[in-house]
Amino acid sequence: MMEMKKKIKLGKVLRNILFIILGAFAVWFILSNIMTAVEQGKYPPAGELVEADGENMHLFTKGTGDNTIVLLSGLGTAAPVLDFAPLVNELAKKHRVVVVELFGYGWSDVTKKERTVENIVEEIRMALKASDIAGPYILMPHSISGIYSMYFANVYPNEVEAVIGIDPMLPQALEYFNESAPDIPGYMSYLAPTEMARLATYITPDSFLPIADDGTYSEENLKITKAISAWKVYNKNVVSEANQIKDNINKTVDMIFPSGMPVLFLTTKEEKATDDGKNNVTFLETQLTDAPASKIDILEGHHYLHWTRYKEMSQEVNRFIEIIDRE
Repeated sequence: MMEMKKKIKLGKVLRNILFIILGAFAVWFILSNIMTAVEQGKYPPAGELVEADGENMHLFTKGTGDNTIVLLSGLGTAAPVLDFAPLVNELAKKHRVVVVELFGYGWSDVTKKERTVENIVEEIRMALKASDIAGPYILMPHSISGIYSMYFANVYPNEVEAVIGIDPMLPQALEYFNESAPDIPGYMSYLAPTEMARLATYITPDSFLPIADDGTYSEENLKITKAISAWKVYNKNVVSEANQIKDNINKTVDMIFPSGMPVLFLTTKEEKATDDGKNNVTFLETQLTDAPASKIDILEGHHYLHWTRYKEMSQEVNRFIEIIDRE
């Protein structure tokens, strides 16, 4: 009898603990949603919202010039406009620069459409046209957006003047390095809706921010970056995009940049070196075109080169465009 009473008492304790945990989660969920609503009112879109396939896509434009550089972010970059800010400020001194935030990123909506390379490229084109930004464009993709730029340049070559890759992921890289496509577990898409993403921004705030020298990004920029990370990090579009990488590569793996199209690759030094001597540079050499301006520029830095090397990158881009303009 005594043993049974102990078990009943233990059961009540465990039940009460469970109720406390569930109650705490409910309170956090409500408060976090209130904070998100307040932040979204406090931090309106930095640029323009335009319609693309029935949803709102966010574009930020700065600068003027004869050339239009379209910046496309890497996978999981929660706030591309803010992440690219130092580079945009440099490039905009001589060129018109447009940051396109794909669906699921920054101030853009989350869409129900699959994150196929076809859908993503069409959405980019629709948004640019809706904003009256005419081509041909100089596409400047970071990381995974190299795949989208490869498709864009092949399917719509008349709309692409040149491509400038920031340590880009290109379709033939996995085969070259004998690697498999990355993916993200589906349950990660619940981080933002359940407000667990916000909790993560409090526990490890630096993991959501650029690794850069003090003063590179303003305090306001970093504050909004953390807020947008809480709203958007690993939402269903980002998870879907990651899990579509293999299929998107299969659709583009036989593509190369059109002959004569100038390409500039800004890449990190000797990253991904293998026992047989393969590295980023040797791979990108296989992706160069025969255009006089095409080249590879090696920079020391993080995969997100624009966090620290935005000035050198801008100078190299200016030289590259000067050669294109003379041709």
